[in-house]
Amino acid sequence: MAKITDRSFEATGHTSIICDFSPPRSGDPSVIEQAQLDVDFISVAYNPGRAVRANSAMLAAAIQQTGKDTVFTLATRDMNKLAIQSQLLGAQLLGVQNVVVVQGDPFNERDRSLAAPVHDYQPTELISGIAQMNRGLDFRAAKLRTATDLCIGAAVDLGRGIEEEAQLTVRKVQAGAEFLITQPIFNVDHVARYRESYAYHAGKAGTLPIYFGLQILEQDGVLFSSVPDSVRSELEGGRSGVDIALDLYQQFREARLNNIYLMPPIKRGGARNYEAAKEFLQKTPRI
Repeated sequence: MAKITDRSFEATGHTSIICDFSPPRSGDPSVIEQAQLDVDFISVAYNPGRAVRANSAMLAAAIQQTGKDTVFTLATRDMNKLAIQSQLLGAQLLGVQNVVVVQGDPFNERDRSLAAPVHDYQPTELISGIAQMNRGLDFRAAKLRTATDLCIGAAVDLGRGIEEEAQLTVRKVQAGAEFLITQPIFNVDHVARYRESYAYHAGKAGTLPIYFGLQILEQDGVLFSSVPDSVRSELEGGRSGVDIALDLYQQFREARLNNIYLMPPIKRGGARNYEAAKEFLQKTPRI
C-alpha cells in the first residue's frame, strides 16, 4: 500500500485528503464499511475519548484489505517501549506503513484510579525510536531480523502557540518525522506565520508534506476551545457545518494548502457523522 510521502501533492496544485476515522467500541467488522470514503487515506485514531476501542493498527490493516490506503495513530500514553515496538512490528507484518505519533489526551482523576498512564516515550523520542527501527535496531540497540519500513508522521497543534509549536516541530523532524498533520485550522494566516517561524528555528524552509486540519462541525456536536466565536455564531444561527467547511476549504485552496486532514463532526457520546464527510467530499472540487 502507499506511503503518505508518495501521495501528497502540496506543491503541485492537486488535492490529497486524509480522513480521520474513529475505531469502534467493539470488534464488529461491519465498521469497515463506514471507512469507504472518497479520500486518499483513512487515518484510524487511537482510543479517542480515552475509551476502550479497537486497536488502531489492526483496524487500519482490516480497512486496507478493502483496497483503501490507511494511517494509524499511536499514542505514547499507554504502553512501554517493549509493547510499542512490538506493536509496530505487528503493523509492519500486516502491511500498514503509515503511523502518526501523538502523546494522547491526559487521563483525568477517575481514569487514573482505573488505569496508569505510562509515557515510557515522549512523542519526539518515539519518532526517533521508529526511525531507528527503520535502520534495523530496536530500543536496546539490538538488531532486528528485518528493518521496518514505516512512514513516520507527527502532530502539530498551532492552537498551543505558533512559536512554541514551530520549535517542537523542528525537533520532531530532526528526530525522523516524514510528514505532519495539524489540528483544525480556522485561520489560514496562521500557516504562513508557522512556516516563517519554522524556517527561522530550522535554519531553512520546511519541505515535509503537511496535511492541514479541516474540521466539519455541527451545532449539536462536540466543539473544542479552538473553534472561533464567529464560527460558533454561524452554527448557532443555523448555518450548515458542511457549508462552513466548504468555505474554509476554498480559503485553503487559495492559500495553496493542498493537503487536507478532514475531521468529520463528533457527536455527543463520541460517534462520528461520516455522512457529513461524504456530503463535503461530494461538493468539494477535486483536482
